[in-house]
Amino acid sequence: MQKSSSSSSLGPGGLDIAQSFFRPIQKTAPPSPTKRHTKISVVGVGNVGMAIAQTILTQDLADELALVDVNSDKLRGEMLDLQHAAAFLPRTKILADVDYAITAGSDLCIVTAGARQKSGESRLNLLQRNLALFSGIVPALAKYSPETILLIVSNPVDVLTYVAWKLSGFPSNRVMGSGTNLDSSRFRFLIADHLDVNAQDVQAYIVGEHGDSSVALWSSISVGGVPVLSFLERQQIAYEKETLAKIHKEVVQSAYEVIGLKGYTSWAIGYSVASLARSILRDQRRIHPISVLAGGFYGFNEGEVFLSLPAQLGRSGVLGVANVHLTDEEARQLRESARTLLEVQGQLGI
Repeated sequence: MQKSSSSSSLGPGGLDIAQSFFRPIQKTAPPSPTKRHTKISVVGVGNVGMAIAQTILTQDLADELALVDVNSDKLRGEMLDLQHAAAFLPRTKILADVDYAITAGSDLCIVTAGARQKSGESRLNLLQRNLALFSGIVPALAKYSPETILLIVSNPVDVLTYVAWKLSGFPSNRVMGSGTNLDSSRFRFLIADHLDVNAQDVQAYIVGEHGDSSVALWSSISVGGVPVLSFLERQQIAYEKETLAKIHKEVVQSAYEVIGLKGYTSWAIGYSVASLARSILRDQRRIHPISVLAGGFYGFNEGEVFLSLPAQLGRSGVLGVANVHLTDEEARQLRESARTLLEVQGQLGI
């Protein structure tokens, strides 16, 4: 299956009339070789994949968007639906195929394919249902786009990012997971809601596993540049640790609540992943809490594991991890989160 025709073959017998429609100006030069053509591929056209694709299109992040899925009818339907909105969107070439050759030359490959998370199901329980899929996805992406950056969104994202790293053979800076980027956004929203401020003025991170063992970095939260907890202590304003724990619990339960209400999550993760794509492809060098190879950070040296840390992103992928101060308790919790993931990875035999 290929994209629906959008070429200029409107003349008799499919004659290309583009050259007749436009007359070239004189004394021109060929296109500059320095002008980048940006291509993003999205694997999986379920609710999450299409929310990501739609957000990428509306934010004008790619010149070319390739969609891949095993369901050819749904794939073609989604492609046509997006193509029919061309008059309302920035110009982007939209392709779709069940064959991974369509992804050739991608700058960024986003993997969302996987079994849908069931209501009340732990992300880690999804592992066995998604692991086999990656054996057919990742090597194909690496074959057709050997210089691409892999961004894994499928759950359980940390373990599957590790799987993608091993299957691809890529350097660790070019393999990452969406991790706790969305969890941190939910965290910022809840803190902003409690303090009645704009969430964009709140800096706060959730790190560790994207799931039940995640760690809220309360010690580094700031609003408008003011460290919140140290400010409260200096002003002798009492706060209850139970309140902090409740906010973190709300973050962890947020996805489960949405899934329980509407059956799946889509829009928030779509915006979250688009923000990562923008930081990478436009070399924004912004810091995002995403799943990266975490060995050697915060005293964890027990094995190769991917979990979320505040990482700087740019055109070559992960540029580094921010040296955020953690309390002893936060560092302990982070190491425990790493061990939880490492234990699961040990069952994979990779």
